[in-house]
Amino acid sequence: MEVKKSIEADAEGMRSSLFMVGLNYIAGLTLAAFTFQSINTDDDLSKLDDKAANNVFQQEVKKEETPPPPAQTPQVNVPAPVTDQEIIVEENKEEEPVTVVEVPPVVEIAEEEIITVVEEIIEFPDVEATFPGGPAAMMKWINSNIQYPQTSIEMNEQGRVFLSFVVEADGSVSNVAVEKGVSEELDREAKRVVRSMPPWTPGEAKGKKARTRCRLPINFQLN
Repeated sequence: MEVKKSIEADAEGMRSSLFMVGLNYIAGLTLAAFTFQSINTDDDLSKLDDKAANNVFQQEVKKEETPPPPAQTPQVNVPAPVTDQEIIVEENKEEEPVTVVEVPPVVEIAEEEIITVVEEIIEFPDVEATFPGGPAAMMKWINSNIQYPQTSIEMNEQGRVFLSFVVEADGSVSNVAVEKGVSEELDREAKRVVRSMPPWTPGEAKGKKARTRCRLPINFQLN
C-alpha cells in the first residue's frame, strides 16, 4: 500500500511539472508574437520616417533648384494693315488663252470744211428790188417811223444820210451801211429805220431772184 502512494505521488508531481512547462511554453509563444509585431511595427515606422524624410529632402532640393529662364517668344514681323487701298481678291481660275488682236493704225480723217456759198450781190440787176407799194409808199413809211434825235435837234444838226443795203432773194434787208453821213446820231437813226423796213420785192437777174444792192438817201431837216 505504501508503494502505490509513492507512485501516485510521483505521477502527481510530474503532472504539475508538465503543466508548468506548458504554461511557460504558451507564455513564451505569446511574448514572441508580441515582440515580432513590435519589431515589424518599428521597422515599418522607421521605413515611413525614412520615406517622409526623403520626400521632404527632395521637395527642398526641388525648391532650391533655380527655374529655367522663360523661352523668348520669336518675333514675327507683321506687315502694317492696309488702309484706304482696294484689296483685290483674285479667284483661282484657269488662265484662258489671250487672243492678240492687231489694231490697225488710226487714220486721221480731216474734218470736212463747210463751204458756204455766198451768192453774188448784183449791182445792176435786170429787175430792181422795190419797196411794197413803190417809192411813194416807202417815203411815207419812212416819215411815219423816223425819230429825230433830241441831241441833233438841240445842236441843230440837219442833212442827208446816204445809205446802201442788200435786198436778199427772200426780200429781207441786210448789210445796211452808211456811205455818207451827217452826224453820229443822225447816221444811227437812219440805219435803224432801214433795218426795220418790211420785206421788199426782190430783184431778178437772168430770170431768177437775186441779191441786189440798193441805195437810199434819208433827209433830216428841221422846220
